[in-house]
Amino acid sequence: MKIRTLLKSILFSAALLPCLRATEINVERATIADLNAAFQNGSLTSERLVGIYLARIAAYDKQGPGINAVITLNPNAMAEAKALDAERKAGKVRGILHGIPIVLKDNYNTYDLPTTAGCQLLAGSIPPKDAFLTAKLRGAGAIILAKVNMSEFAGGGGSTAGATDPAIIRSGYIPDGFSSMGGQTHNPHNTDYGPSISSGGTGASIAASFAQFGMGTDTGSSVRGPSAANGIVGLRPTLGLLSRSGIVADSISMDTGGPLARSVYDVAAALGVLAGIDPSDAPTRKSDGKFYKDYTQFLKVGSLKGARIGVLRAFMGVNSETDRVVEESIATLKKLGAEIVDPVAIPDYVLKVRTEISSVLHHAEFKETLGEYLKSNTKPGYPKSLEEIVALVSDPATHYRSPGKVAGFKWTNSVALSMDDPAYLALRDQGLPLVKAGIEALFLDHQLDALIYPTSPRPAVRISPTPPPPSPNGAVGLGSGTFIASESGFPDLVVTAGMTKNGLPVGLSFIGTAYSEPKLLGYGYDFEQATKAVVVPKMTPVLPGDTISY
Repeated sequence: MKIRTLLKSILFSAALLPCLRATEINVERATIADLNAAFQNGSLTSERLVGIYLARIAAYDKQGPGINAVITLNPNAMAEAKALDAERKAGKVRGILHGIPIVLKDNYNTYDLPTTAGCQLLAGSIPPKDAFLTAKLRGAGAIILAKVNMSEFAGGGGSTAGATDPAIIRSGYIPDGFSSMGGQTHNPHNTDYGPSISSGGTGASIAASFAQFGMGTDTGSSVRGPSAANGIVGLRPTLGLLSRSGIVADSISMDTGGPLARSVYDVAAALGVLAGIDPSDAPTRKSDGKFYKDYTQFLKVGSLKGARIGVLRAFMGVNSETDRVVEESIATLKKLGAEIVDPVAIPDYVLKVRTEISSVLHHAEFKETLGEYLKSNTKPGYPKSLEEIVALVSDPATHYRSPGKVAGFKWTNSVALSMDDPAYLALRDQGLPLVKAGIEALFLDHQLDALIYPTSPRPAVRISPTPPPPSPNGAVGLGSGTFIASESGFPDLVVTAGMTKNGLPVGLSFIGTAYSEPKLLGYGYDFEQATKAVVVPKMTPVLPGDTISY
């Protein structure tokens, strides 16, 4: 009788075995927490994870749909993964990013890979040392899998911004996601569309699951636009939370690096490693005592309950599908317990000064800081100033591949003010504080915890060699609200809100006051867990080898 009972028990247990197996998840859905769980139980190695991502790059970047995001693959990535696996086996784990493959926008200095900022004139240029953030990531055990495409010199660096002559504006047109170095990057949700501006290569790479997360830079919207267009999560942090040392500058008064990922968790995990004081970048000193080594601690379901969220409705009204998704998002926020203040209006004096601040600072700071970068980070034979770049791109013998950028370089070189010009100083020293004070007043007057708006007033745009025709009804609405965080220095978190009927993502931005990243990440996480809006792009679907267990 006892033997019969024992046999029944064994058979019953065997029947349960499928239920007791480790959880399986595709890499497209896995967070860094999932990967670490798999590392810890021995079911995953960094070597295998790197192999998964390299296989996806091989299948989808230059082949298949031809996303064309990668400029340079790291030939040592697999060897680095093996070394980090050996460290783990020996009991040394550097932290949450140990063995995690990432990509970098190609304006982050890397001592062992070229840094081109998307410009063919810098092809093969290897800087003397890593950027501050690159070194932090390597030290934490992250593996740089690739350097990826970007709008050349971050788009605004050498552009026709501020021009009013339609002919000049047309001459400076460049399709979203194009650079003379990397060519045209495509949106993995639909390759007829662009990946958005400057950090578009990073955005497309992460949406296509070419790495676990990526680094971009943001001046006007260059982390946030690609996050929205490619249907992922992105953070423009408080100005000064992250170092800019060793990153090719665009406008140093507004530039910041920022992470892009497929989950709020991964953005939070990366931020804890990235934040910190850099003696070479003065604004980071203001973050002393205001940053955390672990931002994942703030990711809690229920974070939105009781939060007062203001709606910047004036940045809607351009695209009906974007507006539909945002309205659904507002309804979701209400269901999650947020108190919605709708609408909230940006002060007129802020709106009137925003374009002049952006264009004047862009041109003046790019011209001067580019020269400083080129002299310090490139070897003989490479251009050392904007003037030299203008001469080279104007020479037919160079076979320069971006006519729009030629016009942009020439325009910037002709209109850029000196950084000691009174007009420039007034906009930097008085205009930026004016914007910051105006946005702070909104938070105080309405007792807000965050502001929301559609990150882009319309979804990704179709790739075209020529500029789109002007709207027959003229400009609609106020355009993009991304300038708010850029010119105030406040953080802006982008989460995927949903998809349009034709399959393009829509992003929702949460803006907070300085160093409010913990609060914003909590809100974004709560919203993300309720909506599950991130989708695997149809052009880069799951491969058979993408499954991991943990």
